[in-house]
Amino acid sequence: MARRNNQVEKEILEDDFLDDGQTPTEEWMNEEEFEGQLAVDVYQTKDTIVIKAPIAGVKPDDIDVAISEDVVTIRGDRKEENTIQKDNYYVQECFWGSFSRSVILPSSTVAEKANASLKDGVLTIEIPKVVPEDKVKKIKVNPV
Repeated sequence: MARRNNQVEKEILEDDFLDDGQTPTEEWMNEEEFEGQLAVDVYQTKDTIVIKAPIAGVKPDDIDVAISEDVVTIRGDRKEENTIQKDNYYVQECFWGSFSRSVILPSSTVAEKANASLKDGVLTIEIPKVVPEDKVKKIKVNPV
């Protein structure tokens, strides 16, 4: 049964060639400066905005998270341990290389108090929301 399924998959792949004779997968594999887009979940609690992104195979040192008041940008690089010739792939769906994702946040946040963690291949970023008291900053007037 497995042999028959492999034959069906091979026939489907052979029928799915582009005009230049490449499959859609081969076409993006040949793009030298292709950057993957990271999938994310974004939700909010009463006090925080939470972003979760599956990035298995990426070390914490290979992830860069930049946070402004209303945008979070995640960049990284998923490095393939083994170098395999592209001609030897039958199917390649996993993305290897640099990736990024920018997310516009639904409310103002306090970037300085953000926290990021990586557990079981899932990046979790928690960013506190700005509370109404934080929006207005009172300053003392000093005599000159």
